[in-house]
Amino acid sequence: MSFSSRARKSGDWFAHTALLGSFFAISFLSAFAQNQAQPPAQQELPAAPAQASAAPQALTFATPDPKNFTADKPTSPEINDFLKATWGYNPDLGWQVEAVAKTPVPGISKVTVAIGQKSNPAQVGQLVFFVLPDGRHIISQDEIVPFGPHPFEENRKILEAEAAGPARGSASKALLIVEFADFQCPHCKDAQPTIDRMVKEFPNARFVYESFPLPQHSEAPKAAAYGVCVQKAGGDAAFFKYADQVFANQAGLTPEQSDQTLKDVVTKIGLDPAKITACSTSSVGVDGVKASLDLAHKLEVRETPFLYVNGRGLPIGGIQYDQLKSIAPHEALGRKRLRKAGSQVWGA
Repeated sequence: MSFSSRARKSGDWFAHTALLGSFFAISFLSAFAQNQAQPPAQQELPAAPAQASAAPQALTFATPDPKNFTADKPTSPEINDFLKATWGYNPDLGWQVEAVAKTPVPGISKVTVAIGQKSNPAQVGQLVFFVLPDGRHIISQDEIVPFGPHPFEENRKILEAEAAGPARGSASKALLIVEFADFQCPHCKDAQPTIDRMVKEFPNARFVYESFPLPQHSEAPKAAAYGVCVQKAGGDAAFFKYADQVFANQAGLTPEQSDQTLKDVVTKIGLDPAKITACSTSSVGVDGVKASLDLAHKLEVRETPFLYVNGRGLPIGGIQYDQLKSIAPHEALGRKRLRKAGSQVWGA
């Protein structure tokens, strides 16, 4: 459940409602279809639409007018690299850079991109954003977000170094999937079957759980602290048994019932509830939750459930599984390309 509509440093503008969505969000498809009867609006850079069942067709765009390319940077290839990093997992999407124009502010360029779906080539939208003088960031609507051929790399490095929560799956971090969740959040509970399915279908991925108790959930910090102590006492496997049971008994996370609910869960997974309870209010439990919160705040996560796939932020509640399944290998391949080529960001 969100207490803000955006996660600015997620690197993915996925959750905004408009023609092209926000933060590379998965809401693009419905928004795209709903807005075609209206004049194209300038929106934040989106995620690709959900992959359609129809076979991709050729998209035809009008030939760009050379007079619209008045700024030297970024170049069209640099813009395309950025968009490929974001949308390359979806073969149904096509685009064309239509303008890279100077603005009254020195060093800031205005970029216009035509975008459409191959499965519905008659519908074409327009995307506009501004590239800042450093060549590493853009302004899209009211957000400043990373730009370049590897826009999620900064987040990936942070998570690779600091995501130290309970983990399962591969020991390798080549495909690192980090979930931020709140035990009292109904949408987090609903997302767990999706996470479990990913664990089974991506044995090469490392899945990390980070608690992010939201302010409006009074019992979430306590449940998170219990989780820290369960992991300390029984290891990662014990934690995920605990998490499954807490989500299953989420209705018991009330001020009146949460103590007994959590103790019952701890007992059920074979640990000592008295020891876990004592630990949860000690520095071990409190500091463990704080570490997860600090990481979430560094990334500017503002909603749960929220998923990072090699640094690419996704509001998992709004994503079709087939789309998520396509994004994961796309980001894994992006990591391999990055290792081979190194970062090639204009202005570096």
